[in-house]
Amino acid sequence: MSPSCTIFQLRQLRPFVRLLTTEAAKTLVQAFISCRLDYCNSLLYGVTENIMRRVQSLQNAAARLITGARRRDHITRVLCQLHWLPVRRRVEFKLACLVRQALCGQMPTYLADDVHLVSEGNRRSLRSSSDNMCAVPRTHNSFGDRSFGAAGPRIWNSLPCGLRTLDISYKHFKTLLKTYMFD
Repeated sequence: MSPSCTIFQLRQLRPFVRLLTTEAAKTLVQAFISCRLDYCNSLLYGVTENIMRRVQSLQNAAARLITGARRRDHITRVLCQLHWLPVRRRVEFKLACLVRQALCGQMPTYLADDVHLVSEGNRRSLRSSSDNMCAVPRTHNSFGDRSFGAAGPRIWNSLPCGLRTLDISYKHFKTLLKTYMFD
């Protein structure tokens, strides 16, 4: 995702967006811009604040383009109006969804092997065994902390117990998770 390429696309879309309805503009911007923000965005977990700010500014510019908000208008209201999570929360959302799919056996084995519930281990019985908590491996550097095997379980364990249940459908889980992340 090249920021300059995405900014170029935003500038190219500006004359067309003014001619469209809000819903059509939202669809157009999501097709060209949001898909670039979401592509491999789990790699953004744990990056520096400077990089995260640059990516967030792209999302803010796209939101302003759709809604016609001015630069000095507060962006949080605009993002809520569009029902878009900020970039950092989008990354956490995606990682939580990937962990949920891995725990349900809906992911390839190379990803599913990185995520294990505490109750699956042949260890002694722990209080966290009944709460669908994931085992978080120890890492020795910041790159290890950013890996899916460490970051995914850490985010999963930070969710409330009601979201960590595997009994609900994936679609319902995503709805509940997005609602939780908006609060």
